[in-house]
Amino acid sequence: MIETTLNWLDGGAPAALSGGTTWGMPFARGSLAGVGGISVSDEAGRAVPSQAWPLATWPDGSLKWAGIALPATDAPSAHYNVTYDGGASPEAEAAPKVEPSPHIEVTEAEDSVTVSTGALEMVISRSSSTLFTTLSRGGVPVARDGKLVSLLQDGVHDGPGSVSREPFTGEVTAVVIEQRGPVRAVMRLEGSHRPDTHAGDGRSWLPFVVRFYFHAGARSVRMVHSFIWDGEPERDFLAGLGVRFSVPLEGQLHDRHVRIAGADGGFLTEAVRGLTGLRRDPGEAVRRAQIEGKPTPPLEEWSELVSKRLHLIPAWNDFTLSQLSADGFELRKRTGEGHGWVGISGGTRAEGFCSLSDTRGGFGVGVRNFWQSHPVQLDIRGAATAQAEVTAWLYSPEAQPMDLRFYHDGLGQDTFEEQLEGLEITYEDYEPGFGNPHGIARTHELTLFAYDATPHTRALAADVEASSAPPLLQASPEYLHSVRVFGDWAPVDRSTPERAGLEDKLDFLFDFYAGQVEQRRWYGFWNFGDVMHTYDFDRHVWRYDVGGYAWDNSELSPDLWLWYMYLRSGRADVFRFAEAMTRHTGEVDVYHLGEWRGLGSRHNVQHWGCSAKQLRISTPAYRRFYYYLTADERTGDLLSELVDSDQNFLGLDPVRKVRPDSATYRPERSALGVGLGTDWGSLAATWLADWERTGNPRSRDRLLGTMADIGALKYGFLTGEALYDLDKGRFDAGRERIQVSHLSAVFGLVEICSELIDLVPDAAFEHAWLQYCQLFLASEEEQIAEVGQPLDGVYLTQAHSRLSAYAAARAGDSGLARRAWDSFAEGGEHLNHGSAFTLRKIKPPYVLTAVDEAPTVSTNDAAQFGLAVIQNLALIGDHLPALQPVR
Repeated sequence: MIETTLNWLDGGAPAALSGGTTWGMPFARGSLAGVGGISVSDEAGRAVPSQAWPLATWPDGSLKWAGIALPATDAPSAHYNVTYDGGASPEAEAAPKVEPSPHIEVTEAEDSVTVSTGALEMVISRSSSTLFTTLSRGGVPVARDGKLVSLLQDGVHDGPGSVSREPFTGEVTAVVIEQRGPVRAVMRLEGSHRPDTHAGDGRSWLPFVVRFYFHAGARSVRMVHSFIWDGEPERDFLAGLGVRFSVPLEGQLHDRHVRIAGADGGFLTEAVRGLTGLRRDPGEAVRRAQIEGKPTPPLEEWSELVSKRLHLIPAWNDFTLSQLSADGFELRKRTGEGHGWVGISGGTRAEGFCSLSDTRGGFGVGVRNFWQSHPVQLDIRGAATAQAEVTAWLYSPEAQPMDLRFYHDGLGQDTFEEQLEGLEITYEDYEPGFGNPHGIARTHELTLFAYDATPHTRALAADVEASSAPPLLQASPEYLHSVRVFGDWAPVDRSTPERAGLEDKLDFLFDFYAGQVEQRRWYGFWNFGDVMHTYDFDRHVWRYDVGGYAWDNSELSPDLWLWYMYLRSGRADVFRFAEAMTRHTGEVDVYHLGEWRGLGSRHNVQHWGCSAKQLRISTPAYRRFYYYLTADERTGDLLSELVDSDQNFLGLDPVRKVRPDSATYRPERSALGVGLGTDWGSLAATWLADWERTGNPRSRDRLLGTMADIGALKYGFLTGEALYDLDKGRFDAGRERIQVSHLSAVFGLVEICSELIDLVPDAAFEHAWLQYCQLFLASEEEQIAEVGQPLDGVYLTQAHSRLSAYAAARAGDSGLARRAWDSFAEGGEHLNHGSAFTLRKIKPPYVLTAVDEAPTVSTNDAAQFGLAVIQNLALIGDHLPALQPVR
């Protein structure tokens, strides 16, 4: 029996676990046959109900990653222990060691599915314009007819003329039960938006996937909504996107309560008909009950000076919170349509939660990353009626409509030659028609709360926290490292001054970027999660408007840097930063339908603007960390989308503008040019993830087959590109040439090759990779001696120092290890400055102004510096040279 401790990501235990929790964790190769051997206990050693399922297996068939779920509880443990028995049979699969009470029940009917957690119940229609028919708590409906809504505007006010808005509603066309308990159930709904009226053109658009997550005993339901933007940017302007719920209400208006979260833990706590602040006093007991959200005493116990005049007190029917930027929200209310709005207050950053309740119970909704994803809005309508509506607007209808047209007219770049000239001046790879967002996606996370009474504000504050930062259990860096997942890294080690110095540089870089997100307001519907590429020292701004220097779009792997930072440190702030980037880069920077499905867009002023649509941006190498650490199904969708991404080489040549053999090359199914760096590295990550997750023999065979083919090439990875047979999934191993690029190894190839050599030994493949690692930064004399010529295209010396480090570690070569550290230091003022770029003197809180000195750093440099430090320390840290004291 093996036991490991799981701790809460954000520190101590949450006040309550109202919705349960799910996480992912790995197991050492060969240690566990299946999930049947997994059990969970609390800090006191008491067994806890749990549900486990496989996420990935090792090549020998043993369990590599598992998803694990716990039920809701009002008293979560400070930590949990996972125990696993390697002798358990895999047939035991998801059987819990302790039966949950209550447990999940999923009941299927011909036209609906009902899910009960024991505390709440949701009825989902199999085909309908609603996401669910009813949400009940204790048999009392608290919400009905949840639905997706959108507004399509047919133009923008660029000049004379009018524009119109057409309402759409999401139509569910498929319902799939992905898990059915006993601790966790997952419902997947698919559909698209259709016009509300027959006056529309009958089109459907914005295909969506919604998942509802249920845990045993939970009084809340997690909702993950993903949609694909499939409009035409020249004529389709999304003017609103939201989720709407009907809320049935009963009883007196003064016993109906509105709660809206503001900033920093504050709440608007009001009744539909207020009884405080009146000229006449209804009585202290009445006022206190209303303020606390409790039923007020019977009218006969009130002062008659108030009870007989209730009809003269206005009832507030409608409430709105709008957050149109990252820095301000407005709260207002009105008595009804046709009457003016009354301002309530405002603030900086609302936390994205509201609830509406009466004496029987109520409904609440929280939107994660609310202000960060502006423009957003919360509406309550009809609070004084028997059927109110609550709408969580994911894109506020009060904002300017979403304008996704390309940002310039092409500047006459109609030929490849002209486009390459443009690349020389703005670093933008333009091509007519390629700056099209058709097919990009966006995911939002919401939490739906079913209340049996109006909650106290302390309980609401806990719900707001749970929806903003869902409680997550995680294994320690030491445990993750011990089971050998994700290649070459090691937990933070400050045991020597030299190591501590490099750790300080890593922390500095992360803190700097986190500070830049805040200072530069890198927030918004399509932007949150990304960072900028390069700084402009003259204007003291990042180059947000200069071609390929604006949004980074995973260029040179900041995603990898952040995830390895998290793995080795366990820091919550690093995890949340990496999580936001993974959500963004996997959704917005990648195409999910259309001719470029499975490809991502290179860095640009607009996330979809660059004509370089390539696998190096969409690669699973960036997403799999989040999938395995959280068991997130949506990220699993993104991995699955890419399984056939090798098909893209038939339709779009990623190097069409700079191909040296462009005069003769024609893409054919039996001979597609596939680069052995960014292209094959991405394909290998795709096939590895699919093989581990599903056992798909096609992915296994293509991975192992192309590995063998690379090993059979005369010059291995130095060949640069091989001809790929799409039907056979194999390379032609007869090509003899040398072509090296400085970009080949900096988009996940280093990490994937290291893992593959450890996972599936192939002597020829390992030799090819070691040859590449040894020669890339070798002297010209060494290169000529080995392959007959010097290598061109050798740049990013510091980034590639980890190639030398890998070769040194495999060979036990101390001389090569010293060379690796020398290469790491090359280009910097000194190794103690930590990088090949200069980190000028910036003191906390790392805020830049026009008079401050800025770091001469691009995101490329930062990410590759971080990866070089992390991997070099793991591989050859014992050879780290002594550093001079920092001056």
